[in-house]
Amino acid sequence: MTCRDKPGRLINWFFCALCGPRARKLWSSRRPRTRRNLLLGTACAIYLGFLVSQVGRASVQHPQAVDKGPSRGRDTAEAPFPEIPLDGTLAPPETQGNGTTLQPNVVYITLRSKRSKPANIRGTVKPKRRRKHGVAAVGPGQEAVAGPSLQPQEAAKAADAEVPGYVQGGPLVKAGERPWRLVRGPGVRVASSPLQLPRARESNIRIYSESAPSWLSKDDIRKMRLLADQAVAGLQPVSSKSGARLLVMEGSSAGSVPRCGPSPCALLKQPLDMSEVFAFHLDRILGLNRTLPSVSRKSEFIQDGRPCPVILWDSSLAPASNDTHSSVKITWGTYQQLLKQRCWLNGRVPKPEWGCTAVHHHEWSKMALFDFLLQIYNRLDTNCCGFRPRKEDTCARNGLRPNCDEPNSVALAHIVQRKHDPRHLVFIDNKGFFDRSEDNLNFKLLEGIKEFPESAVSVLKSQHLRQKLLQSLFLDKVYWESQGGRQGIEKLIDVIEQRAKILITYINAHGTKVVPMNE
Repeated sequence: MTCRDKPGRLINWFFCALCGPRARKLWSSRRPRTRRNLLLGTACAIYLGFLVSQVGRASVQHPQAVDKGPSRGRDTAEAPFPEIPLDGTLAPPETQGNGTTLQPNVVYITLRSKRSKPANIRGTVKPKRRRKHGVAAVGPGQEAVAGPSLQPQEAAKAADAEVPGYVQGGPLVKAGERPWRLVRGPGVRVASSPLQLPRARESNIRIYSESAPSWLSKDDIRKMRLLADQAVAGLQPVSSKSGARLLVMEGSSAGSVPRCGPSPCALLKQPLDMSEVFAFHLDRILGLNRTLPSVSRKSEFIQDGRPCPVILWDSSLAPASNDTHSSVKITWGTYQQLLKQRCWLNGRVPKPEWGCTAVHHHEWSKMALFDFLLQIYNRLDTNCCGFRPRKEDTCARNGLRPNCDEPNSVALAHIVQRKHDPRHLVFIDNKGFFDRSEDNLNFKLLEGIKEFPESAVSVLKSQHLRQKLLQSLFLDKVYWESQGGRQGIEKLIDVIEQRAKILITYINAHGTKVVPMNE
């Protein structure tokens, strides 16, 4: 407030204070109205003239104040407005192309505040719809390919070489997108040679939660990742009628000859044996823990690149015979006698005349339950005597069907133990059959069994078998996709659930005991 403005305010205050009471007194007095109106009109005219003079003086002083104080206008324009950039990039549309500079006045602020669309500020990227673009994980000395929506401005300037063969209509170019470019960063090498797209290092064993399912141990996950992702160093044939081959994985020792022992190995089976993967997950969910880790993998050694089951090769397994592939040689008749003797149950040492083997009594119950759910007949019913076989079944091809007249002499197959643990069995060759109808199920697998494991039966009764199988099988990406996704997996689970109901009915009808088997 300047000194020139103070007298005007004093006069206004004095005039109002003087005229206010006088006007009320004149209005309420008994003097003639003509004289009273004349006094009021005169006073109002004088005051009106005073106001006009004050306005004229202010209009003359305003341009001088702008010229003398430019800093005042700049401070006003630099007041913080969260929606208004002050870098000059968002000039009003009518002045943006002629090169003139607008003063930061109230007109510019008003126009800017009425904008309904976000500003296209220089140096930023227009937001796009959220898509799962990503950069493939790369190691030292490798090249990475990144989508343009995730590429920073600095990387776009540095990466000048576009991917050969992927420009305008290539496999990685989508409609409305620019060709992919190389992204330079830590551990990324840009070579002058033609680009070869690196192989993504994302594991085929996908775990999106904080931890794996509780029925899979850390060792199971580690071995599953090894089978699914480890590079193959060699291939060895296996003397087997099934056409399986032995894969030698890359070991930790560089430069050594690839062989099983120093390097991990896996058994590569045919695509028709894919049920081995399902069997592994079912075994873990039921709490049996008798199968070897198995995953599905697309191998370059298989024609057409179809997914194949890969089973971990365990060198601790006891040597097996060539004819029955068993470390324990017993027949069906001997097997029934062992079930009656209840060998090694409750720590009881069997007598020599009982003819017991080193296998614990509970192992046979676990095997019978597991084989019934998957209808595996190549262990306890190698001659297919408990069901009507198809032409493609092994027993029908080998002509073993007539041997059902003397079942006690039929040898069991694939009964394998570990060298350091002969009490427990290891379930191998677990090819199951999901197309077996309910009226053709093999109940011969359950003969002689008087008790079943409580942990497995509780899972079958809990109504959570489907949920656990879906959660477990989802980990194996290749297997999940090879079965047609969730729709195909659900069909397999429908078969297992129906057989589980039949097994529970069988247990209740025959009075079979359900006991803990945690020895």
